[in-house]
Amino acid sequence: MKFVHIADMHFDSPFVNLSDRETFGDLKRLEQRKVFKRVIDYIKENNIELFFISGDLYENQYVRKSTIEYINELFKEIPKTKIFISPGNHDPYLKNSYYNKYVWNENVKVFSSSFEKVELDGIDIYGYGFDDFYCTDCDIERLNIENPNKLNVLVIHGTLDGANLEEKQYNSISKNSLLEKNFDYVALGHIHKMQSYENCKIVYPGSTVSLGFDELGKHGMVVGEFVDKEVKISFVPLADTEFVEKELDVTDIISNDELIEKINSISVEDNQFVKLILKGKRNFEIETYELYKLLNQERIIKIKNKTKIKYDLNLIKNDVTLKGIFAGEMLKKLNKENISEEEKEIIEKAIEIGFEALE
Repeated sequence: MKFVHIADMHFDSPFVNLSDRETFGDLKRLEQRKVFKRVIDYIKENNIELFFISGDLYENQYVRKSTIEYINELFKEIPKTKIFISPGNHDPYLKNSYYNKYVWNENVKVFSSSFEKVELDGIDIYGYGFDDFYCTDCDIERLNIENPNKLNVLVIHGTLDGANLEEKQYNSISKNSLLEKNFDYVALGHIHKMQSYENCKIVYPGSTVSLGFDELGKHGMVVGEFVDKEVKISFVPLADTEFVEKELDVTDIISNDELIEKINSISVEDNQFVKLILKGKRNFEIETYELYKLLNQERIIKIKNKTKIKYDLNLIKNDVTLKGIFAGEMLKKLNKENISEEEKEIIEKAIEIGFEALE
């Protein structure tokens, strides 16, 4: 018996903070559609019997009806495949949600906020869905497998062994509790990196399409098969693009024109989106938003300025000049206890502007 397991597609995510380029969100939303179509095509071509979607299929706040219809039309292309959806914290089973008010194709089962079981030939599928944007306890302790002689699968969205308060708000589940239940496969969602535990019995497939620079590397789906009571899985990359980070040391760069030339000469693969991190000691003021206007490297979608000013404040403060007085006062501000990174950046910017004014 073969299955496909995905999670965290986040259809219609706005991608507002991901790139400083205006059209990037549109490109990523088109990629989401393309990748989901590949999942469906794979299911058709390989006669996959079960399709597990472990939450955050779409963004409840932003999803368009046309996107829901697009998803459902693709579901209609695989009528022999049983589809099981466990709503997550971004697509909860709300009273007015599409999970509740939309008429899904007959091969689709959407789980709600009490554990349910669907009986199939040789396998039972258990599932649970969020009914709000937070879930602190799904009461998994009360869940028990009814027929241990069959294959048993759990489809659920949540945090495995959530330790801090934030993690516990997203349905923290004890791994030991899951193991005690003795499911043959637990199809998890919520963590955006592919992870598997206990001989692949507990699996996060990761986000199907990378959603940002905190999700570097390949993204796709998990493909599995039950052979007797054993499960075998493999990861299948799907996305056309991936996010990477590159660094550029500006210490020896003496002008804005030279910086732009250096950035334009950076090698970037056609399937990569790059966050460029500027580091080192800068010799001039760097305005990242101005750089975008002059770059011809469109794959660089984010520039992070982590450079430091080149001035030695400890040396300059000894000068009996306005510069020396200014350096001493700024040094006091930088050496304050519990100064945040944001405050530090503001002070360093003020130092740079101040010294230029005092030249």
